[in-house]
Amino acid sequence: MDSATKRSLSERDICTKFITQAIQQAGWDLHTQIREEVTFTAGRVIVRGKLISRGKQKRADYVLYHKPNIPIAVIEAKDNTHSVGDGMQQALDYAEHLQVPFVFSSNGDAFLAHDRTVTQGTKESELKLTEFPSPDELWRRYCDWKGLDEPANSIVTHDYYVDGSGKTPRYYQHNAINRTVEAITTGQDRILLVMATGTGKTYTAFQIIWRLWKSRAKKRILFLADRNILVDQTRTNDFKPFGQAMTKIQKRQIDKSFEIYLALYQAVTGTEEEQNIFRQFSPGFFDLIVVDECHRGSAAEDSAWREILDYFSSATHIGLTATPKETKEVSNITYFGDPVYEYSLKQGIDDGYLAPYKVVRIDIDRDLQGWRPESGKRDEQGYEIEDRIYNQKDFDRNLVLRQRTELVARKVTEFLKSTGRYDKTIIFCEDIDHAERMRSALVNMNPDLDAEDRRYVMRITGDNNEGKSELDNFIDPESRYPVITTTSRLMTTGVNAVTCKLIVLDRRIQSMSEFKQIIGRGTRIDADFNKFFFTIMDFKKATDRFADPDFDGDPVVIYEPGPDDSPVPPEDEDGTDSIEGGEPGDDGSTISDPFPPDEPGEPRRKYVVNDVTVSVVAERVQYYGKDGKLITESLKDYTKKTVRQAFTSMDDFLNRWRDADRKKAIIQELEEHGVLFEALADEVGQDYGPFDLICHVTFDQPPLTRRERAENVVKRNYFTKYGDEARKVMETLLEKYADEGIENIEEIGVLKVQPFNQIGTPIEIIRAFGGKKQYQQALNELKQALYAA
Repeated sequence: MDSATKRSLSERDICTKFITQAIQQAGWDLHTQIREEVTFTAGRVIVRGKLISRGKQKRADYVLYHKPNIPIAVIEAKDNTHSVGDGMQQALDYAEHLQVPFVFSSNGDAFLAHDRTVTQGTKESELKLTEFPSPDELWRRYCDWKGLDEPANSIVTHDYYVDGSGKTPRYYQHNAINRTVEAITTGQDRILLVMATGTGKTYTAFQIIWRLWKSRAKKRILFLADRNILVDQTRTNDFKPFGQAMTKIQKRQIDKSFEIYLALYQAVTGTEEEQNIFRQFSPGFFDLIVVDECHRGSAAEDSAWREILDYFSSATHIGLTATPKETKEVSNITYFGDPVYEYSLKQGIDDGYLAPYKVVRIDIDRDLQGWRPESGKRDEQGYEIEDRIYNQKDFDRNLVLRQRTELVARKVTEFLKSTGRYDKTIIFCEDIDHAERMRSALVNMNPDLDAEDRRYVMRITGDNNEGKSELDNFIDPESRYPVITTTSRLMTTGVNAVTCKLIVLDRRIQSMSEFKQIIGRGTRIDADFNKFFFTIMDFKKATDRFADPDFDGDPVVIYEPGPDDSPVPPEDEDGTDSIEGGEPGDDGSTISDPFPPDEPGEPRRKYVVNDVTVSVVAERVQYYGKDGKLITESLKDYTKKTVRQAFTSMDDFLNRWRDADRKKAIIQELEEHGVLFEALADEVGQDYGPFDLICHVTFDQPPLTRRERAENVVKRNYFTKYGDEARKVMETLLEKYADEGIENIEEIGVLKVQPFNQIGTPIEIIRAFGGKKQYQQALNELKQALYAA
């Protein structure tokens, strides 16, 4: 093929005619070792007001596998107008995500090879098409890099479980599974996996155990959890394929004939020696122990879990957690070692596998300014109130301001009325008393829905059996009620309400682990129930924790409405809050009891006052950037800086805008860079489109509204060159632009909706222009006219 013809081929043609052939000729099996156009992220969820869209997915042109589920190489292809190495940087990004060592770029003339295992000498070299390495060569180099000998090789290459449904692990689950199995085969016996809540830790653990069990590297396995519901869910869902080889230890009965054991750690330990059922097993009985949610005290030297781990010390121990606990008293890393793999909340949100979130920050005057009782003032019970200044730390713990509770309930109700009154909501309160008062206040704020079903608002706390019995209904996406739950430590149950859309924090939370746990209550995405993001309403300044370097989430905006403002934010995302008194389990009862008592010991005196007025005082918006860091400058300054990172000058922006066939692509690119168009429009003006917002804010140009741009086109008698029917279509497109913006007229599907369907069918409309090509040309000319200088 001559060079001119080759340069005219598309990227896909280059792949089919040159790259795929070269790989196959090197010995790679097309059906089991080569996958083309592999999409491995879902695309970040982008929230624009109430509209949801997805960011760009990551898609590798080729991923090469030693065998299914064990990737070892990535190839990025370009058409022949590019150089051989033009795809290398993109390929290296994909290789980092997929954790593969061998990276290639090609334009169909040759390969540029990059070896990430090389630390000295040549890392990159150009290869002829006929010189592509064979599967055996790359696998040998991979094993040398990982230190895998022949016995280890047979374990590392053992098959994953496949159920025939087509379900396969996500890329980060592959990474976690493969890194763990490799670590075990090379002699590591204490392993920590850190994966954000909602990313499938139990499914990941199942695949690890399955491969080790089937390869007979591990013959008897114990899976430990601290919640009965977690054990039962694991047994009936992810671990179901173990079938008759699996049992659950319960009623303190031991049967040594099984190979896979699931246990609630409380079921095998106790305060008396004879209650320590696990000692009925010999110390060498288990050769693998997996500890779920190991941050909840399992690595503490005096914890019951640690007693089990010490007894079975010869076994390999794997700890699973979303929030590794590092304090003077407890350290997961000291016990398990550094994580063999981490997948953070921020990564999950970036990849589109976890839901982003908005934060509404509301500051109450008494919280900020404090309150001091006048001399001799008594509360509702007649107790004289101690003379001192009470502040946010005291409210609802030592002092109850009834009007403050009512204000919080009112703001929550206002929010739900604006977004959806049946959106599942969790309100975290200081203690049981506070949770009950909040429940009552919310019932009074929502008498119509309470009359519809008394379970609209429920208190779910450790002392209330009726409330606890409704927990499963609250978690069940199919169950409408309860809608709002008030609690103090609902998150310590370790179960998730997938459809929870609002988390309210009216409690001080000072533990970073618990802070992350709370956020984890809402991070799962459920497309079937339109759950793509959630909101955190913060009354206790918990979202200050986003500045903590230990936090790895990815919020976008914190909104602080004024006294008369709607609690619904204009458009942004962020974080949450935490409790005084430490981590769940610190009082010794939290871990074993899904509904722990709020405070051990003597009840504290709590003053109750009804005649102290409260109000909302803060009225500012704080944003968090794409990197998860707090943006301290103004929104306009932030936008200017962000746009200038993507475009070097106004001419660069104007040229890109003018040359883009679809302006929506430029808008999406800016959104992916972190530009918040909805919030910017709230500040500058809702009638301005993205083009004018950018030109005005970034390049100091006077903006025109969409209506003004449309009228300028009309003044130039632009439509006289069209026939009557085509002119009517163009006028309608222009009107739709003025009302809704450029994105809505770029898609040909707009011709199916009002008012175009009154003009004719899409085919009839396109025919009025002479055909689809002529219609697209007319639309492009209209867009050029709209943005003419």
